[in-house]
Amino acid sequence: MARNSRELARRPAVDPADEPSVEWGWHGHFPKGRRIAGILSAIFLLLMWVLNPHPMSFTEIIWLVGPAALLIWLVVADIRSSRHAWRR
Repeated sequence: MARNSRELARRPAVDPADEPSVEWGWHGHFPKGRRIAGILSAIFLLLMWVLNPHPMSFTEIIWLVGPAALLIWLVVADIRSSRHAWRR
């Protein structure tokens, strides 16, 4: 982490030829898109479990509910970490 402006000035700049988005100042992520995709994927997995007309084995249920629970946990952890990022 830079302690003063001189250390900041010595950092190498990103070449716009390598990353064209540098020219117009955007170099971010899609946190809302990632959260929405995680929630929709978890809902899809749970719907596959609930709306299945055939009886399912315990292993099949685990392979649908387990990843759905993991996705929901990751989305909640991402939301919590982004809310408390300013405190660090």
